[in-house]
Amino acid sequence: MQTQKFDIIGMTCSACAAHIEKNVKNLKGVKSVSVNLLTKNMSVSFEENITSAEAIIETVTKSGYTAFLHNTEKKDISVDHVKQEQKEMRKRWWISFAFLIPLLYISMGDMIGLPMIPVFKGTENALIFALSQFLLTLPIVYVNRIYFENGFKTLLNGNPNMNSLIAIGSFAAIVYGIYAIFRIGYGLGHGEIEIVHTFAHSLYFESAATILTLVTLGKYLEAKSKNRTSQSITKLMDLKPKTAIVIRNGNEEEINIDDVQLGEMVIVKPGQQIPVDGKIENGSASIDESALTGESIPVFRQKGDIVLSGSINKSGYLEIAATKVGEDTTLSQIITLVEEAANSKAPISKLADKISRYFVPIVICISVISSIIWLIAGYSFEFALSIGISVLVISCPCALGLATPVAIMVGTGKGAQHGILIKSAEALEIAHKINTVVLDKTGTVTEGKPEVTDIICESSISENQLLGIAAALEKQSEHPLSEAILKKSQEKEIQIIGTENFHSIPGQGISAQIKGEHFYAGNIKLIQQIGLVANKWETISDNLAQEGKTPLFIANDRNILGIIAVADVLKSTSKRAIEQLKNMKMEIVLLTGDHYKTAAAIQSQLNIPTLIAEVLPQDKEKEIIRLQEEEKTVAMIGDGINDAPALVRANLGIAIGAGTDIAIESADVVLMRNNLLDAATLFRLSKAVMRNIKQNLFWAFFYNSLGIPLAAGVFYIFLGWTLNPMFAAAAMGLSSITVVLNALRLIRFKPVDNH
Repeated sequence: MQTQKFDIIGMTCSACAAHIEKNVKNLKGVKSVSVNLLTKNMSVSFEENITSAEAIIETVTKSGYTAFLHNTEKKDISVDHVKQEQKEMRKRWWISFAFLIPLLYISMGDMIGLPMIPVFKGTENALIFALSQFLLTLPIVYVNRIYFENGFKTLLNGNPNMNSLIAIGSFAAIVYGIYAIFRIGYGLGHGEIEIVHTFAHSLYFESAATILTLVTLGKYLEAKSKNRTSQSITKLMDLKPKTAIVIRNGNEEEINIDDVQLGEMVIVKPGQQIPVDGKIENGSASIDESALTGESIPVFRQKGDIVLSGSINKSGYLEIAATKVGEDTTLSQIITLVEEAANSKAPISKLADKISRYFVPIVICISVISSIIWLIAGYSFEFALSIGISVLVISCPCALGLATPVAIMVGTGKGAQHGILIKSAEALEIAHKINTVVLDKTGTVTEGKPEVTDIICESSISENQLLGIAAALEKQSEHPLSEAILKKSQEKEIQIIGTENFHSIPGQGISAQIKGEHFYAGNIKLIQQIGLVANKWETISDNLAQEGKTPLFIANDRNILGIIAVADVLKSTSKRAIEQLKNMKMEIVLLTGDHYKTAAAIQSQLNIPTLIAEVLPQDKEKEIIRLQEEEKTVAMIGDGINDAPALVRANLGIAIGAGTDIAIESADVVLMRNNLLDAATLFRLSKAVMRNIKQNLFWAFFYNSLGIPLAAGVFYIFLGWTLNPMFAAAAMGLSSITVVLNALRLIRFKPVDNH
């Protein structure tokens, strides 16, 4: 199975996308097809031994469009297409507008009292009057010929689309205008002035030209709006440096970014962007990671730390060993995720696609039937033709096709701006349905690294002295708590004393000699083993344990010197995040493999209603299934490693952390900033996007449900209302622009609290 991306030129509405999707899906060997109207591309999964990319391109060509393989070397090609489309539409609009103004002046100037050139006035000049309009219409038709090329091609293929409606409507107006010219010529030649007068006032050239011009104006404004929706992807792409400085043969050499090899030493100087993911081998610096995480405060990185592509070295000289290059870097993966999310379809968009597939043929039938009914009713051919053209033009389903993709693209781009990577439109839609949030403990609501929380010592010794003894003992230990104690001693700048005769006592602790005296660090069992009486210390130890902390006794041969408590502390934002989730009426569950007592302490601090503790990694998935069987829509938030099965099983998997491979593979959403508040932002964003899409679909349907009867003349019988084709074109364009502008309101979306 192969998945290939294609770029498509010529699509203008959802019916175009649906037509291409249907034809490609019918190819033998094709498993799935997703066509995106907004970014003008298509993703196809197919069996390469049955069909090929060439066959897919040929099918698209036969459908009336142009397709070619997506250029993987140039990730911003879809953005280029949007810009090119905007440029092309602007050019077409200005040319159309330049010829439309004199056309409208000649055709309608006399009616509204404007001064007219004598050559265009009077029955004797009717032929000049008509031919001038025809000649001014021709350039407008030529620059907008794509509507006719695609419209009639798809009509002949039995799959009419929006272009078909425009093509038929404007073509009918032009053909009638040409017929009128011949009738005027006949009338002048045979002295039948009544014929001349009748047809000189029944030319439809200005209607055809106005339809094409206003549709193009609408398309230009759409393209301009689409360009705005692509800004988040463009900004990410702009972060990608074009070159990198590497050490080769002992010399610094500037090379193309694509030529950097794995393991190669990359030099990053102050002010430069980091071109690859890598490990710092030499140097330290303050790194601005805001482009990747959204966090504005630079972070300090030193030897041994991992740095990510797209970050900026604010200070210091760095030598980095490249661990990920090219398309494997974190920044490239982020760009791919954002593009794929924007190109994917939310389930709600399938409704619009299905409707648009049948909508165009039905409208054509309504147009023909309406014209025939008015002719049978005894009205003039001109009136019946005007009704038919108006129905065709006002029914163009542009707004329907834009309702979902514009909102999805803005939503996923906005998420990326705040460090929330949404992998698909479906994930964005599911997020608004979540009613139960399951949280992993370690690394999700807690920092994931033990820290010293309490130092309680005997009166004969100071905190620093106790910490110094503990650090000396723990320096040679591999116990997880040792790192926290050593880190604390470094923060307090305590010099670590050397030890002798170090011993590890399994299940109890460690012992060693410091300056000839025996010292011990361990649990209550070790204290009892060496024959010391705990007394008050045991009570202190129990109280600390109740708070979810791990107490470490420090003693010599004679006395207990004190207790150092270590715990995986809560993240500063966890409590606020959980409060926000509760305010959204979500059920919160803490799911952890940790001991019940430790987990219960965290549960109490965060006021989480439900706790499931002492669960093995493989059993977390079963707990998710159990919740789903209770008809709950579940989001699982975890670190993406030991939580991978649960992340996959949940309705929505959310990985918290700086984009690890496992997280990206297992989860539907990645929170790059390692901040639980971003989960609350995700749910709010999803609700805002879905609300926006529903508004767009409502107005698209509402507009057509009112516009078609008006254009068909339903209200003419009772109220005398009818719709000129020019105004129908303006209304159609306005509906599309309204939908796009409504979607662009999402750009103003802001999180409630990120820090």
